[in-house]
Amino acid sequence: MRRRLSCALLLLLSAALPVCAQTSITYARLRSAPFPNELTAATQADRIAWASNDRGKRNILVAEGPSFTPRVLTPYDIDDGQELTSVQLSTRGDHVVYVRGGDFSSNFDDALPVNPAGMPTPTRVQIWSVPFAGGAPKALAEGENPVISPRGDVVVFERDRQLWRVPIDGATPAERLFTARGDNGGAVFSPDGSRLAFVSNRGDHAFIGVYTDANTPMMWIAPSTNRDGTPRWSPDGTRLVFTRRPGAGGAPQPVLEQRHQPWALYTAAVATGDARELWRAPTTLRGSPPSTEGGVNLHWAAKGRIVFLSYVDGWPHLYSIEESGGEPLLLTPGSGMAEYITLTPDGTALLFCGNMGSTPGDMDRRHVVRVPVDRATPEIVTPGTGLEWTPVQTGAGTLAYIAATAQRPPLVAVRAPAARSATLLNEGAIGAYPTSALVVPQSVSFRASDGMTVYGQLFVPAGGPARKPTVVFVHGGPPRQMLAGWHYSDYYSATYAMNQYLATKGYVVLALNYRLGIGYGYEFHRPPRAGAQGASEYLDVVAAADWLTQRPEVDPARIGIYGGSYGGFLTALALGRDSKRFAAGVDIHGVHDFTTPNSGAGNALAAAMAGNRFEPTDREEAAKVAWESSPVAHVKTWSSPVLLIHGDDDRNVRFSQTTDLVQRLRAKGDVMMEELVIPDDTHHWMRFANGIRVYEAAAAFFDRTIGAGARRTTNR
Repeated sequence: MRRRLSCALLLLLSAALPVCAQTSITYARLRSAPFPNELTAATQADRIAWASNDRGKRNILVAEGPSFTPRVLTPYDIDDGQELTSVQLSTRGDHVVYVRGGDFSSNFDDALPVNPAGMPTPTRVQIWSVPFAGGAPKALAEGENPVISPRGDVVVFERDRQLWRVPIDGATPAERLFTARGDNGGAVFSPDGSRLAFVSNRGDHAFIGVYTDANTPMMWIAPSTNRDGTPRWSPDGTRLVFTRRPGAGGAPQPVLEQRHQPWALYTAAVATGDARELWRAPTTLRGSPPSTEGGVNLHWAAKGRIVFLSYVDGWPHLYSIEESGGEPLLLTPGSGMAEYITLTPDGTALLFCGNMGSTPGDMDRRHVVRVPVDRATPEIVTPGTGLEWTPVQTGAGTLAYIAATAQRPPLVAVRAPAARSATLLNEGAIGAYPTSALVVPQSVSFRASDGMTVYGQLFVPAGGPARKPTVVFVHGGPPRQMLAGWHYSDYYSATYAMNQYLATKGYVVLALNYRLGIGYGYEFHRPPRAGAQGASEYLDVVAAADWLTQRPEVDPARIGIYGGSYGGFLTALALGRDSKRFAAGVDIHGVHDFTTPNSGAGNALAAAMAGNRFEPTDREEAAKVAWESSPVAHVKTWSSPVLLIHGDDDRNVRFSQTTDLVQRLRAKGDVMMEELVIPDDTHHWMRFANGIRVYEAAAAFFDRTIGAGARRTTNR
């Protein structure tokens, strides 16, 4: 006679099983929710627009108040790897403008066509326009970095190092505005749309120019030997504020020495071109220009205030200064950073996302913050355990942003001016998403051997064996921060899904936030002897492995490591230096040799080598340190298995970085090595199917090498 188990006993048994035994989760399933980005708002209407990547089908969506019912505005229905960027709404929200194609997160060749689908004729990189009300999108021109006039009638863009203009409805072909020496870009319209400020980069120096019309000579603003940039108009259109940095030249600087990088703010009268210094950064390391998202984030706001970002107090904080000068006012005091900063349409407040708040663990989250431009009274608009980013405000005062949690993927959210809570848009698009299968990562910290505090998020699956296989994930960048939930970057949303996928398969995962990353202050972001100058960040990788070996849920003989880009570099360095600590690794488009040109990380050394070789500097010592900091210098002690993955149209890390490492490992002869090459795709897996293939291959490799059923291949 068949007996039924009681409900209580069934629950006890299910709790004892590993997550992978309870579910049939695949990596593709975890990536099935559309990923929203490029959120933008109309400054004179209650309208928003954004891009959405739905399993490779990238489209523009729009919504309008008060209902904000999402509509798909574009007809793209295949996974062809063509990204949508520079999404903008005209001031009244009549048109959406965007760029389709290219890879605009690249270090080089970003505006060249991308063809991971292998089409005989690659898609061109073009600027498109589509009416908000609906209709067929129209290709305006080939080019990049479009800017819509405040009048909403024309689009200015960059092509062939010059600025061009085209009607927003494509009624007539694009025409070049002018011809000027240098690389001309960074266009900004005056408030009334009658003039255009831009940057003319001349190599060792750069000018701010003002263009009026075809019959008016160009106005060059206080030309000098300096590098001027980031022009911003005053609200009345009579003045400009811009950044000034020294031009190139001078005696070679020591490569292995950290130095202050000077910069200042200048204001100028447009009518005369005369400029004066408004503020100069302190001559400290922290006083160097910020290198977080948006850089200086310069705005000429209302109330006679000019706002900017600075690291001067140890955090990327917002400051404002009177347009006539004086001492800057710190707007965002305390511990925490500001990024994705926008000015409200009336110019009286700043919106940004920051890792500040009173909820435990907020350092590893992002929340929407609002602060007036003239008072140090920041308000956390979205407190709690969720994550929110890229806030924008419509002309009607509606706040829009993207929101996620540790378990629910990102969705666009809107909040009316008088509302106390937000409405999530397009919830049906994520379908019956397996949120309950995802773990809530724990924020953790520990110390490296030199005393540096290191951070991360720990994913611990329920059930399974007491000692589990474990994987360390190292992010790229390196100025990045992994978060305690879904990430605002599509690249890192993919790796967050991968970490969750490994957890469903029974792995413990540590997403490591090592020094050089953002989110924990200047000294963490800009440590000494890092990268090609000594790879001090590798101490954090070692500390992670040693900390994990002390955890009761970790099998110390089965610790793997994976990462992409700079994370690939750290993965390869770990396998080369410490195969006894790391039993296997997956190196995705990693940097392997800092001493080669265009390695992606040895630029200071390359610049020193290109200088006057007879002028004394530390270039020889720097070259030796860069070599010793490179994975290729440690192939002799590499014994753990590795899977090498690279797309051969990578525009961030040269494909040759992997071909060279493969030859060295083959010559060594005793390393189990596999490779996965993705033809014609870039650093960012522009074709969605390729990203799925990459991370499924990585998970399968760990299953074979350190998983529960793998034959032990450790080198202990």
